[in-house]
Amino acid sequence: MIASLFGRVRSLQADRALIEVGGVGLSVNITAATSARLTIGNDVQFFTSLVVREDSLTLYGFLDESSRILFDLVQTVSGIGPRVALSILGVMTPEDLGTAIAQENVKAIERVPGIGRKGAQRLILELKGKISPHSAGPHLGHVPAWREQLTSGLNSLGFSAKEADSAVSHLLVLMQTDGEDPASVEIGELLKRALQSGVNR
Repeated sequence: MIASLFGRVRSLQADRALIEVGGVGLSVNITAATSARLTIGNDVQFFTSLVVREDSLTLYGFLDESSRILFDLVQTVSGIGPRVALSILGVMTPEDLGTAIAQENVKAIERVPGIGRKGAQRLILELKGKISPHSAGPHLGHVPAWREQLTSGLNSLGFSAKEADSAVSHLLVLMQTDGEDPASVEIGELLKRALQSGVNR
């Protein structure tokens, strides 16, 4: 799992950056707004999400953790994959999206390329109550640290965002039934239990 990286910008395009980390060049998919804030030759820290497919490993990078969390979250919505999720973050900040969802502002979300009216309505329906419109920095208050780390771990093992969310939710129900607090259990143990919980992928 690659949750973050720190390195030097070696080349830069509107939609990707080549970051040298320990002598290795990593291609990171980014938004145009992120690209505009980077300079070749300077160091940068990215909060990252690794999307695993049968024929590819694709790294997506964000300058703040709230954007990276939101990137993973919006992919739990049916019909939204990493490319559309990145488009959302290219047009809207986490605060903008949180406000649009809270106010059920379909037109604001329709501005995102690849969404459309039905997609915007589905996004509002499925994320309503899950995103705080009052973010002030890296903050999406509904996502506990353990859940974020566990979801990221499952993603790195090939689970889609939706599959990972389902597995985590199933595990949470089992643990609450047993009176356990996930926050008090090591991430490695939570990952092991999630894989053993029998969730169909």
